[in-house]
Amino acid sequence: MSDQFDFDLFVIGAGSGGVRTARMTASIGKRVAIAEVSDLGGTCVNVGCVPKKLFVYASQFPELFHASEGYGWNQYQSATFDWDRLRDNKTAEIRRLNGIYQNLLDDSGAMVFRGRAKIEGPQLVSINGKQYRAEKILIATGGWPYIPEIPGKDLAITSNDMFNLPKLPKQAVIVGGGYIAVEFAGILNGLGVETQLIYRGNQLLKSFDRDCTQKIKDGMINKGISIALNTNVTSIEKNEQYLTVNLNNGQSITTEMVLYATGRKANTRDLGLDNTAIKLNNNNAIIVDQHYCTNEPSIYAIGDVIDRVQLTPVAIKEAMVLINHLYADAVHIMDYTNIPTAVFSQPELATVGLTEEQASQQYDNISVYRSDFKPMFETLGKGSDKTFIKMIVDNTSDRVLGCHMVGHHAAEIIQGIAIAIKAGAKKSHFDSTIGIHPSTAEEFVTLK
Repeated sequence: MSDQFDFDLFVIGAGSGGVRTARMTASIGKRVAIAEVSDLGGTCVNVGCVPKKLFVYASQFPELFHASEGYGWNQYQSATFDWDRLRDNKTAEIRRLNGIYQNLLDDSGAMVFRGRAKIEGPQLVSINGKQYRAEKILIATGGWPYIPEIPGKDLAITSNDMFNLPKLPKQAVIVGGGYIAVEFAGILNGLGVETQLIYRGNQLLKSFDRDCTQKIKDGMINKGISIALNTNVTSIEKNEQYLTVNLNNGQSITTEMVLYATGRKANTRDLGLDNTAIKLNNNNAIIVDQHYCTNEPSIYAIGDVIDRVQLTPVAIKEAMVLINHLYADAVHIMDYTNIPTAVFSQPELATVGLTEEQASQQYDNISVYRSDFKPMFETLGKGSDKTFIKMIVDNTSDRVLGCHMVGHHAAEIIQGIAIAIKAGAKKSHFDSTIGIHPSTAEEFVTLK
């Protein structure tokens, strides 16, 4: 490193992508700094995937208690729920993970700054009243929940607020139709909250396969969630201890809490980007090339702040591609095809590859295989959940283009299938594979 620089790399943002880049770069002998204004681990660890999945687990117990009666267990109805205990146990687990991130960074040799960093120039960063020169700068500041401009927007909360509620409301209105909205609808409903979901569009989870999203909608309604599509919120008003949500159809809803889950925008405010040549797209996300370089040659960006695929594993993979580009042979390019993903809705959705609509647009001759059935667990459990699986195949090559599943353990099952699809598996490979019986996953190798 030249004497004119304090660091080889200065990372702004200690989420999954930033931490991976910082510690892996430091471990190869580079002098690295990483700055974080909040808790280490970013959205995923603190107000995203991890606490959300813990809450999903918590919300599933009532159905498990109910199912247990059919399996010979008694007195399931005597169970009670303690929100404070769940919230505080979750917080303790997050604090443990924060500590792990701190130890990983310390052990790698990266220098951790706690505070808000600002870019003062192409190779200059200020934080806590001091300036540091860095040969390269990485922006990994993630995204931030977005609430549209409506009267009373300050009365609503976002997903960031959900994990530390002082008390659980009796009624809640959720605005949005994406994965965060449907996941929190399932969580609140499972914890006993009267839950209504309002979405301006005509289809929940619009970027996913339509057959699957219809199954999710039906499953949510069966579990007691009220869903209003093609509906807009015009304003929110406070009336004593309650909120009134006014709708564009002239109706209004009285509730204790309004959660807005209407998307996330790149967290690029107050970064000092105007001191650089960096350009943003229409969603305020940073524009980068295939090597994650911005219009400023010394500054890079990865993760949600570039708004390509907003998933934690994607940010981590982008970090490894960036490290290879900066400090190794620069042969790796990120492949954004066939990325598996899950929505921890209730029922759960997981998917990899093309939807039927996408496959129809890209291929001339496809076949679609479906299976819709009651899972074995529900036979004695007397629940209403069903399982739906779907496979899309290119008839010309016999290659499997996409697999989708709604039901118990969908994420666990699709993760394995994603490997096969990434490897270019054909329908004949699935057909020749012996199934594990009895299991839900065997349906994928018996589709006809």
